[in-house]
Amino acid sequence: MRFDDRFLDEIKSRLRLSDVIGKTVKLRRQGREYVGLSPFNKERSPSFFVNDDKGFYHDFSSGKHGDLISFLQETERLSFVEAVERLAGEAGLALPEPDPEAAVQEKRRQSLAEWLDTATAWFEAELRRPAGAAARDYLARRDLPETEWSRFRIGFSPLGRTALKDYLIAKGALPRELAAAGVMIAPEDGGEGYDRFRDRIIFPITDARGRIISFGGRAMDPKARAKYLNGPDTELFDKGRVLYGLPEARKLLHAGGDDAALVVVEGYMDVIACQRAGVAAVAAMGTSLTETQMDLLWRLHPEPTLCFDGDRAGMQAASRAMDRALPLLQSGKSFKFAIVTGGKDPDDILREQGAPALKAQLAATTPFIDALFTRERDAGPLETPENRAGLKQRLRAAAKTIADGDLASAYRDALLSRLDKLFESPRRMAPPGSQAPSGRKWNRFAPDPPTSAKPQSRDAARRLSLAIDPVAAALTSYAIADPAVLDDHLEALQSRGFGDPGLNDLAKEIIRVRLEAEHLDSVALQRHLRETGFSTLLIDVDRAAAYAGAPFTKDDVTLTAAKSQWSYAFEVLNRVAALEDALNLAKLGLAGGDSASVLMSLKKERDSLRRAIKTGSIWTGETGT
Repeated sequence: MRFDDRFLDEIKSRLRLSDVIGKTVKLRRQGREYVGLSPFNKERSPSFFVNDDKGFYHDFSSGKHGDLISFLQETERLSFVEAVERLAGEAGLALPEPDPEAAVQEKRRQSLAEWLDTATAWFEAELRRPAGAAARDYLARRDLPETEWSRFRIGFSPLGRTALKDYLIAKGALPRELAAAGVMIAPEDGGEGYDRFRDRIIFPITDARGRIISFGGRAMDPKARAKYLNGPDTELFDKGRVLYGLPEARKLLHAGGDDAALVVVEGYMDVIACQRAGVAAVAAMGTSLTETQMDLLWRLHPEPTLCFDGDRAGMQAASRAMDRALPLLQSGKSFKFAIVTGGKDPDDILREQGAPALKAQLAATTPFIDALFTRERDAGPLETPENRAGLKQRLRAAAKTIADGDLASAYRDALLSRLDKLFESPRRMAPPGSQAPSGRKWNRFAPDPPTSAKPQSRDAARRLSLAIDPVAAALTSYAIADPAVLDDHLEALQSRGFGDPGLNDLAKEIIRVRLEAEHLDSVALQRHLRETGFSTLLIDVDRAAAYAGAPFTKDDVTLTAAKSQWSYAFEVLNRVAALEDALNLAKLGLAGGDSASVLMSLKKERDSLRRAIKTGSIWTGETGT
């Protein structure tokens, strides 16, 4: 007998997990969970936890994890059907009527699942054979050690057109079964079928219970038409209802307790990177999040974090997710947003900076309402009353799409309150590029100075901007507000950027636009940068700049003085970078035989400039050099 998800969810909604388990395990409440001795191992200290809110148990002594159905399967050796029948009786639910056709379908599904298991083992073996040498090298370059391959069941599909097909048919599979399972392509003209995945690293895709239902493949050939390829929708696999990495994410959520975050990232390797760092992460199947996937996420966490790359595609994906989620928002069902900075993705951060840095970036989240307001605010210019009225209309319309009436009203009030604050300050109301009385250009992106915020708000803003050097951010923010300041420094900017690697892509785009345009004002530059995917980074830049203490960001500084101060700070950062390069070359023995005294002098100068930047004496010219 096959039970659909609705029937299983109804059972779980009627039965408390702690009540079912409490019949055989003595549980006591501990905070929001229940704890008891492991039913799987003999132990003296309790390591078995049950969480009714999240609907699963976790046993630290054995590593076993599951829901009320799997608990009966594990402890009483019941089959899945037997466990469901038992629980349905306890819940007072009548079992679905037996359906002969459904029984045939279930038997066929079971057969397909078995062939997928066999294919997975074959892919894993191929990764370790000579044909998988290039794939092993690739995984080594991504710092994914062999010890982790089995954890995620990573494999390799060789280049041969029918290698997997031939292997499975030799094992007894029928071609139509392989096509139905999604691992073979059957040409419409009736020609011979061939393997769907060829010359690709393979990532098995599982359902919520850990059963393999499809595969994803990463092409080894950089010229491949599709870098990533997922299996098609089948009887087993519906990409709009599945999240990659879900079973492992559930375990990590439980191990992390109530404060654990659930993060949605964009790719297989990003999921693996997060889970290796101890962060519960999942990914959609190469598409926008569906309503079904969002509901699945909310069953596990009231406010999952949607993490997107900081490029244009990532911003578009975040915007689509926002639009799809808005009607579904409820109390206890929302999302946060995190943008990985510096043109990186979570896998890059783990490899280059380590797990603590990855966790820090994923923890720097923006609430849904703030992300929504920022998106609508940055959708167009705000120089005229008509522009501002349009923003107000967009905010009202966005709030109106929320189906929950009380929440829609609360969102409308909160969004309009943010709008009032945006325009209540003369600094905010002045159009970008217009002149302040002091001769200084306005910067619409500039945040309120941190001294006006509450201590908690200042701390939160500082955490959000830790990934960007404040001095580099101040230089960048001013250059966007007054692009003409770059004219005497384009060569240095091309070679070293603004002094922070996370701003390199932004610097390159500013240079490109500056060189192509005969005249470039702040309004045009800001609009272009927002349209090319830098909106979120610009906000982070201005947050970080507020902590630099740079005099050229203050309203009482003349335009001439501000340009001079900016140029001096820019030259100091470039000098620090040049000194770093010289010292690094010396360490490698490539410095041309510089004497120890010269190297000591270079190091002394570098350290002195670093102190000046850190203490703020850079702004007075007192660098000690």
